[in-house]
Amino acid sequence: MPNPSPQLLIALDALDAAFAPACESPISVGGCTHCYTGAELEALAGPAHRVPDDLAGSVATEVPDHWDDFAALYRRTTPRIVRLMTTGRLHGGYGLVASRLLAAGYRDWTPPERQTLEQVWDAWWRSVLHEPPGTDRATEVLETISVCTGTLSPWLAVWAGTRTGAADRHLDDALDEWLAVQGLGDLRLGFYGELSAGPELVTWLLSLEEGRIGAAQLFEIERIAYS
Repeated sequence: MPNPSPQLLIALDALDAAFAPACESPISVGGCTHCYTGAELEALAGPAHRVPDDLAGSVATEVPDHWDDFAALYRRTTPRIVRLMTTGRLHGGYGLVASRLLAAGYRDWTPPERQTLEQVWDAWWRSVLHEPPGTDRATEVLETISVCTGTLSPWLAVWAGTRTGAADRHLDDALDEWLAVQGLGDLRLGFYGELSAGPELVTWLLSLEEGRIGAAQLFEIERIAYS
């Protein structure tokens, strides 16, 4: 995202504050020494705000068994990962980040940590829908936040209520992707297919106001719905 909204930046700062107790105290970090140098493991063990962006980005999508204590490391690196991702500096792997957050047990973290993370998702989603398609595809962002929260409904409601040219362009691009590439009726979201999305998306698309979906796309959606 080239221009993060003020609301997103405020939410990211709140995320930093909520995670500060877990992020600033040094810990012991052990990991795969074939992939990470001693200096990199030492950096990951120190205050999280000092971890280089490229190293935090590597942690974002690394397999859990590369670390002695994946859950602890991912938790303390989450604010860095999320800031990189939501400001367009983490390239690809968004759905995998959501899967890694689930693997790290994010739903059992402290209420302030969970709540501020979900506030970032909300601000990020609204920002994306108001920006023309570019760095962040709406489908990638939707996948991340819906898999992480375990639900599509609130995010689809925001999309339905955002009547801007940018939001409609995102919708048109999403439909091209879902219909031509992924198979809308059987669509699952998440790197490991954690969230079944197809039936709910089809119902939602058919509920949108007339004229918001092109005739050819609508015909295909109805074919999927009633076949």
